[in-house]
Amino acid sequence: MKIKRVEHIAIAVDSIQQSLGLMRDAFGLELEYEEQIGDTKLAMLPVGQTYIELLESAGPGSGVRKWISEKGTGLYHICFEVEDIESAIAELKAKNVKLETDTWRIGHGGSKIVFLHPESTGNCVIELAELPAGH
Repeated sequence: MKIKRVEHIAIAVDSIQQSLGLMRDAFGLELEYEEQIGDTKLAMLPVGQTYIELLESAGPGSGVRKWISEKGTGLYHICFEVEDIESAIAELKAKNVKLETDTWRIGHGGSKIVFLHPESTGNCVIELAELPAGH
């Protein structure tokens, strides 16, 4: 598997709008885009070749809501960009790395994503993403 870069670092927040103010005023970071995927709202802020991803719960079934209720706001996960998500999944399965799901799904910006299970990563949430062509 080829990891191309740290694609983003995700932070679980109570309010994207409030957090955007901090990111802009304290760090000079600007919003590139926002989107909602299922029960999760997200905002992407570029920092060089990486992003800060702010995640806010948009519904009762949101994993972000569960995370915040159990652990509070803060660092949620790290995402590595990979060249080929299907090859990465096959390689990790062959190495007995447990995944949250057996296959990828569509995530931020139309990317193909999969999460590794924290049992296999020292309790760190890791996401892999294959970005659409041209991104």
